[in-house]
Amino acid sequence: MSLSSVAIEMLLVASLLQLSLIRSRDSASTSGFSRLGCSLFAAVSYGFASMAMVFINKAVLMQYSHSMTLLTVQQLATALLIHLGRVMGYSKARGFNLETAKKLFLVSFFYNANVAFALASLKGVNIPMYIAIKRLTPLAVLIAGFFRGKGRPPGQVSLSVVLIAAGVLIAALGDFSFDLYGYSMAFTSVFFQTMYLVLVEKSGAEDGLSSIEIMFYNSILSLPFLLFVIILTGEFPDSLVLLLAKSNSFSFLVMLIISLAMGIVLNYTMFLCTIVNSALTTTIVGVLKGVVSTTLGFFLLGGVKVHGLNVTGLGINTAGGIWYSYAKYQQKMQKSSKTLSDPEAHRK
Repeated sequence: MSLSSVAIEMLLVASLLQLSLIRSRDSASTSGFSRLGCSLFAAVSYGFASMAMVFINKAVLMQYSHSMTLLTVQQLATALLIHLGRVMGYSKARGFNLETAKKLFLVSFFYNANVAFALASLKGVNIPMYIAIKRLTPLAVLIAGFFRGKGRPPGQVSLSVVLIAAGVLIAALGDFSFDLYGYSMAFTSVFFQTMYLVLVEKSGAEDGLSSIEIMFYNSILSLPFLLFVIILTGEFPDSLVLLLAKSNSFSFLVMLIISLAMGIVLNYTMFLCTIVNSALTTTIVGVLKGVVSTTLGFFLLGGVKVHGLNVTGLGINTAGGIWYSYAKYQQKMQKSSKTLSDPEAHRK
């Protein structure tokens, strides 16, 4: 079976899953267990894809440093495969619409800025520190929510976020491989990821687009911007020549193909998790998968030089992430209980 056939089959499964989720969500007879199953699947699949993608991209960038060209190839492959899947009848996704594209322009911009800065940071930041910095996303999401009129977060949420930030600071002080450029890229990525998550949640809810459709528009809209960047920065055409030369290596070619395939899977699961659940749930999943990724990051792909401050800071950062997730879970349960109890109070 060829790579394109495998990719199209993946899109078919994704499309069928998306249709089943939409039908389940829209059906009045859908049980609570079914809705919970959809939400859980979206969260777990995003967590796994996100964790795998960090290591895959790191492995590719260790041999091929042109991160923007890599992102351009990933987006081009995504757009072509979704279009091919739609033409061949594997996907029910609608075709390109100019008005919809205008509405999703900012989503595409923030997404690609997030990924571009994240990839750039991976060239200079080890995986445990990269994950620790990305755990600051919930803090940024809460700040964005405050300015959007959602009010102040509960005390436990605020304290856990402070613990996460303190852990990043302590870990950075003990980072033997400290790279100012890499750190600045990672922090910038946090900002753009926050804006991206909020906008995806809004666009998915208001426009009724499926995860695959948002992913298709995102890929199409990103290509002109990415092509402009790789030409402006001087990556192109040398990066393309190097990519073709590197492809003669079987091991690199396998990693590149996996990277392209996982890029599609990650995009889909991230959009799906944000639409089926929420932007906040997506960030919580990111925090939890970081626990496993941080542990593996000490040993895989060259590992990390251990320092007391670095390990302590990462431990504090991880504890803050777990506490944050628990606090948000409690908050959600309290809101659910209140929603259920209010109708009962009115009946009395």
